Amino acid sequence: ELARFRAEDLAGVVAPLGFFDPAGFSDKADEATMKRYREAELTHGRVAMLATVGFLAGEAVESKTFIFNGEVTGPAITHLAQVNPVFWALLGAGIGASEFQRAKIGFVEPENVPYDQPGQLREKY
Repeated sequence: ELARFRAEDLAGVVAPLGFFDPAGFSDKADEATMKRYREAELTHGRVAMLATVGFLAGEAVESKTFIFNGEVTGPAITHLAQVNPVFWALLGAGIGASEFQRAKIGFVEPENVPYDQPGQLREKY
């Protein structure tokens, strides 16, 4: 008999918290849904960590870096508006290319997925 899927058995369940799902997202989720949740959680967590490091680094190296020729000054909260728009275009293109590649590797093509089950991950992803 095949073992029934249990979210509590996923990798990453460690002491001292054990299985941590205070909002109960896993209560009604099947294996495919839990894999999608996990993919989203990892992706958003990584973006948040990079944003935090960027914010702190911006405060630490204000006007001492070659990246923007020292043009970005002041508190980190004002840095976004000071950055050259070309940087944002390049950053957007880079993020778009990496997300497209991640989708190609990880997700089943839309034409091969039932209408009511969008965003299916590949079996070996």
